[in-house]
Amino acid sequence: MWLAHTTYIGVLPLADRPLSYAALDADLSLLALSEGPLAEVLAFCGGQKQAVVAVAAPLGPSQGLLQSEAYRQTLPTTLRTGRWQQGRVAEYLLRRHNLRMLPTPADPQQAPSWVQLGFRLYRRLQAMGYQPYPAEQASHQVLETYPHAAFAALLGHLPFPKHTLEGRIQRQLVLQEQGLDLPDPLRVLEEFTRHRLLRGLLPTEGLLSPAALDALVAAFTAYRAATAPQEVTSVGDPAEGQIFLPVPQLKARYARTH
Repeated sequence: MWLAHTTYIGVLPLADRPLSYAALDADLSLLALSEGPLAEVLAFCGGQKQAVVAVAAPLGPSQGLLQSEAYRQTLPTTLRTGRWQQGRVAEYLLRRHNLRMLPTPADPQQAPSWVQLGFRLYRRLQAMGYQPYPAEQASHQVLETYPHAAFAALLGHLPFPKHTLEGRIQRQLVLQEQGLDLPDPLRVLEEFTRHRLLRGLLPTEGLLSPAALDALVAAFTAYRAATAPQEVTSVGDPAEGQIFLPVPQLKARYARTH
């Protein structure tokens, strides 16, 4: 079966920094976890005989669907007039679940630099033969995901902030629970000592960076979308761009635990 020989790749475009990317095989074993310029990421994706790539950035600008009153009337709830009319349907729908993200503008030049980098990445992947997911039996496919929402969906609640120690441990734990072969992040806690804390030394060996964890959850989303599409939720309008998340259904609202 073609899925047995497919590489599942997650890519995280970043502003003024190298892109982070991760790759998993059919057994969820780690094939790559690195960062590099756009050319390096494209070379890696281009070198795969079969691959599904999940990009953690908008794949295209807003098409203005929310600006149509007739279209807004088809949505589950009334959209109040305001800035969200300038974004994409997927972003508005996620906001209803308390999974917030900035709206993507219709003018690509008005988008943040990391979003524009995502646009370029997607165009280049398409030029290399990657087809928008789902494309049945296509050897190379690409989709959009949103790491913050993916982690919230897997946890069932909003995660700790990703740049905190507890946020990194939490994200690495949930990826372990999904079957990824990663170092045990709880070992970090065993290394805490009074001496280290007083000196400001945090023992983070084996604990992955926020960017690496985001790239990994994107790669896992690519894996689940290809191998178990019934376990994936899509949000948004296909005519404008959908965001895929690695759960069969979203909760009505995601909140922080206390």
